[in-house]
Amino acid sequence: MAITVDQIKALREQTGVGILDCRKALEDANGDYDLALENLRAKGLATAAKRADREASEGIVELYSHGDGRVGVMVEVNCETDFVSRSKEFRNFAHEIALQIAASTPRYIRVEDIPEDVLDLRRNILREQALEEGKPENIVDRIVDGRMDKYIQEICLLNQDYIRDDNITIEQLLLENIAAIGENVIIRRFERWELGESTAN
Repeated sequence: MAITVDQIKALREQTGVGILDCRKALEDANGDYDLALENLRAKGLATAAKRADREASEGIVELYSHGDGRVGVMVEVNCETDFVSRSKEFRNFAHEIALQIAASTPRYIRVEDIPEDVLDLRRNILREQALEEGKPENIVDRIVDGRMDKYIQEICLLNQDYIRDDNITIEQLLLENIAAIGENVIIRRFERWELGESTAN
């Protein structure tokens, strides 16, 4: 199957991978764009995993205001070098993370950040709800597990579906950017404020 310039360009825009790598991925996939995309993403995840232990102390604090100042977000995103921190790709990624936080209201960055007592409380509430709904006792635990997965996906930034492409999570987006940028990238911390919200936890 013939590989078109438009396919290569679209794949490059979606993954940030070089033109030659995009062409090779399309050739290896016999022109199947979706398969080429999947293969590049898988390759990017493997590359990114190798960089995960590298020090990342440069970066940017991205500020974003949404809805005429009704929602504000501040997020720190780190990389390894000052050179990368000034790049358009890195800054675009930091901005996308700020948009995600504004739109999806996560409370934590990763699952490990959730306090155990918060998880225990949610699990107990979900268990009581399932029993009140009349679910059989022998399947309640499976129902609770499914609902816990959904809860974690809602409150953990890295587990959320990306607002611009719900086929990938923010963690996958992060790993794709690590692969494309060529440095370790870390979402260090964030704050989100909404006008009129309670300050109580």
